[in-house]
Amino acid sequence: MFVSSRPAEKVKDEVSVIFGYGLKPNSDANIEIAGGSYAMYTQADGAWVKNAAEEPKLIETMRKGQELTVKGTSAKGTLSTDVYSLKGLSLALDKVGQECR
Repeated sequence: MFVSSRPAEKVKDEVSVIFGYGLKPNSDANIEIAGGSYAMYTQADGAWVKNAAEEPKLIETMRKGQELTVKGTSAKGTLSTDVYSLKGLSLALDKVGQECR
């Protein structure tokens, strides 16, 4: 899982996931956190939040949360569930914000 900021491209706090294997073509993945769900579009072995306008809310929820779950379907049709710890995320994002002005 990545939270990317690329100031030269005017990208701040873009959430993405690399699954490490091909995902089912034309399928969606999703992030589940704190009772909420965020749809992700997929391409090859990666997934990105479909509605970029939701990313600030997702990031704020991630800053306060303990863990995040990502679900997707592999090209073979297997449902995949990955759980990520969010420990230290808030501090890391603060540091990125200071360094990437």
